[in-house]
Amino acid sequence: MYINAHSWFSFQYGVMKPEALLEAAQQAGVRTLALTDINCTAGIPDFVRDADRFGVRPVAGIEFRRGARLLYIGLAKNNEGFQQLNELLSPLLLDDEALPDRAPELPDVFFIYPFGSLPLLEKAGRELQLGPNERIGITPRDLTRLPFSPWSKRTQDLVALLPITFRHKRDHNTHRLLRTMAKNTVVSMVPPEELAAPEEIFHSEEEVRRMYRSFPQLVQSTERLLEQCTIAFDATDKTRKVFGTSEALDRERLHNDTMVGLRYRYPNATAKVLARMQHELDVIERMGFISYFLLNQDIVRFARSKGYFHVGRGSGANSLVAYCLGITDVDPIELNLYFERFISTARKKPPDFDIDFSWKDRDEVYRYVFGKYNRPLGSARDNNASGIHAAQIATYTTFQWRGAIRELGKAVGLPPEEIDALSEGSHGYYARGRPSRHATSADLDKVAQAVIRYGKLLIGMPHHFGIHAGGIVITDKPVTHYTALHRPPKGFPVTQISMLECEDLGLHKFDLLSQRGLGHIRDAVEMVNGPKGNVECRMQNEECRTVPTKHCATGTDRSSIVAEPERESNAALASSAHSVLNSSFFIQNSELRQQAVDIHDIPRFKEDTASRS
Repeated sequence: MYINAHSWFSFQYGVMKPEALLEAAQQAGVRTLALTDINCTAGIPDFVRDADRFGVRPVAGIEFRRGARLLYIGLAKNNEGFQQLNELLSPLLLDDEALPDRAPELPDVFFIYPFGSLPLLEKAGRELQLGPNERIGITPRDLTRLPFSPWSKRTQDLVALLPITFRHKRDHNTHRLLRTMAKNTVVSMVPPEELAAPEEIFHSEEEVRRMYRSFPQLVQSTERLLEQCTIAFDATDKTRKVFGTSEALDRERLHNDTMVGLRYRYPNATAKVLARMQHELDVIERMGFISYFLLNQDIVRFARSKGYFHVGRGSGANSLVAYCLGITDVDPIELNLYFERFISTARKKPPDFDIDFSWKDRDEVYRYVFGKYNRPLGSARDNNASGIHAAQIATYTTFQWRGAIRELGKAVGLPPEEIDALSEGSHGYYARGRPSRHATSADLDKVAQAVIRYGKLLIGMPHHFGIHAGGIVITDKPVTHYTALHRPPKGFPVTQISMLECEDLGLHKFDLLSQRGLGHIRDAVEMVNGPKGNVECRMQNEECRTVPTKHCATGTDRSSIVAEPERESNAALASSAHSVLNSSFFIQNSELRQQAVDIHDIPRFKEDTASRS
């Protein structure tokens, strides 16, 4: 009967993590619970995953707010309804498009409006008609006003609205402090409308029925509404399943491109190499990772076509197929690397390529990926953000000792000198919950002691989103099927879930990492070339082998590792002035190369007379 619960993913509002919320629901005997965080769906995957463990049936939803004003609560009837909710919320977070005052009609979503938010009479004087999926929520506080409202005669449109935010008084105090931080004020100046009511706690079923004894049908209507809602996720692979036009053509492309690369990498391939290649291709196909390899190959191929420096590394270097496709430059046969460390039928862990790019080029690679797999938005509200199939992965920035104490100190009005003294950790900086000697002193007054006490409660609590260093997802269904999206200043869409939730949902991440070292190497090449361009310095990789091959020694450009139909389009790559394909670099075709000498063979460096004078 609880259709409006908040977790700590209602940032700087809720105080309970989803697991703690479920534990409190279990103790109260709650059988069905809807998680409806404020403009956020980050907690839904964990909530749905853990609910069964606590004997609670989960329902997914969102509480839509404009500032402190509650507009409406959306409850998903099913997974499609969850996607519809995400697509309603995402335009606000992507492009700051205002939420409508009245929710649109969505076939798989129930909307609950707070009592008094909708006028009973429309402008034409007609009585307001609610849609089949719309209800008015009546809180215990509203029960005193309801008998005097015309809504009392339309109880079929009403449900019991019992928000859940706390477990006890300490949670409410924490909530007040969080709201104070959010409003950047002191605790005595927080507007009342910014705070949740202290009674937003779980009640037993008997207590709820006693509260609504004048209108028992409201509780019954709420139970019937929740019975129509369900949500479930599984861990099956949800990465884009087809790279080209069909799975059969993808399979053919993977085999053909691997054979082209094999002829380049191993001109005289042994039976051992051929057997390894066939084994890997078989495992990749059986595990359903064909598109994953082709997507990574496509990203690397784009970078190569632009002359962007990049390095393929990680456990993907154990794959012969990846080596032949040009994703990596490490010879797994020569170095005796085991493919099973990368992909194994004995475990469900997805493959993981780490591809480094220069910090100057990585955003352009992002633009390519998002431009290829996402439909241009224009007005996000018009197309419901349903065209987004690629997004960056979020992280959660959490409170730690120093930040928590400083924010709390400001919230209660402590002077800066005392905040500085309290916020220092045991080693001069916060050391995982070990406060300094001053912070544990018995001479602290009650206010400072309260700051220390509540600071410990805040540690580990998320307070806003961050962005994963390089992880992105490319999904078969729209990303909004799993999470709402937001857009930080960098300009690319970002999920509201982290890599851990992505893995639980079967969303395999692609790591496109930014490395300053590659940018510095590029800068060095440009400096050597000079402004007049009279010296040609070129970046070229050496394959990672114990003995250089003929190809490494001659510096053959790896652009030949492409399928036959694409060789012409990459022909210009062979003469590119800047091309980097791995982490081992040397200068070739340079006037400086011919003049290079060993400094130890120069007599004046062997015997430096100046240093003795």
